[in-house]
Amino acid sequence: MTLAATLSRYVARRFAGAVVAMLASLTLLVSLFDFIELLRRAATRQDAGFALVAQIAGLRIPFVMLQILPFAILLGGILAFWRLTRSSELVVARAAGVSAWGFLSAPVLVALMAGGVGILAISPLSSAMLAKAERLDYAYLRATAGLTALAGGRLWLRQADRDLEPMGVAILSGRPVVPERNAAPAGFTLGDVSVWRLSADDRPLARIEAPRARLLPGRWVLEDAVSFAADRGEATPPRSITLPTELTPGRIETSFASPDTLSLWALPGFIEVLEEAGFSAVRHRLHFQTLLALPVLAAAMALLAAGFSMRSSRRGGVARMVGAGVAAGFALFVLDKITGEFGEAGTLPVMLAAWAPTVAGLLLALSLLLHMEDG
Repeated sequence: MTLAATLSRYVARRFAGAVVAMLASLTLLVSLFDFIELLRRAATRQDAGFALVAQIAGLRIPFVMLQILPFAILLGGILAFWRLTRSSELVVARAAGVSAWGFLSAPVLVALMAGGVGILAISPLSSAMLAKAERLDYAYLRATAGLTALAGGRLWLRQADRDLEPMGVAILSGRPVVPERNAAPAGFTLGDVSVWRLSADDRPLARIEAPRARLLPGRWVLEDAVSFAADRGEATPPRSITLPTELTPGRIETSFASPDTLSLWALPGFIEVLEEAGFSAVRHRLHFQTLLALPVLAAAMALLAAGFSMRSSRRGGVARMVGAGVAAGFALFVLDKITGEFGEAGTLPVMLAAWAPTVAGLLLALSLLLHMEDG
């Protein structure tokens, strides 16, 4: 028991060191290519200097780290277990009666902890920094800025209309108003606004036209608004109309941004708000389940690395086995992308689309280890 525990700690240290080194190397490599791409895009922008590009690339580093974490565990695990096998340390341990399942428990625990740290600590940091990076990207490097790129420059919003009688939904359309440089901030504002109020069974209730609408805490204020009832054509005199809302400027911006800009903690509440307002939250649900699957995927990658690299070098074919492990990792990556596309399209259930690559990798790793240990 003491020998197995000591060996497990030793293997875990070697495994963790190789994973950290591989994670740092891959993050640096991917971030360098990302920085070069940002420099290429900034070449035609006079107001985008080297410091801005470096800031955007730096803000994206935690996101890159989180994305490549499973592959860092796979490649680092292959490197660590191959070195231990080449030096005959694992061969001697197994000859002494230590089962592979015994000394692999510690590396798997390290992989689980790495995945847990990824979703609990790195994910909130990554989402906050990525959101800031995307705002800078939209403001300085892209031809159109964020929400104004939607539907020919008009922003379309749908919100629950529960506080008014009869209850239903309200659809708002308007052009985001960019404040003048020296003007006092007036909050989120839409111009040339149209509002359609619908009942719960999608029957038209009223239409409201206003030259301007301001989003204040808990309500929209439509200035000089004219209302048209569905059952009669005459318009009401211009007046100020207030519409209750649960939307905020942050939620409006985030609803059209990538789900990667939301952390694990923020996703459940935001999914609820989206669905209550009538938006599709499939992408956000898929991202949430993918984050939950990350620790299990990390453990599967650790087992997969052991299954492909713990073959004795005297039996030959080591390079082929290591290459097969790398190929299996990229095959899981492709499977993840394919199931993700089907999940976003609604062809596959969200749970199946998010967890299928993880379960497939875990089953493949277990089958390899069972064949190596008992076959």
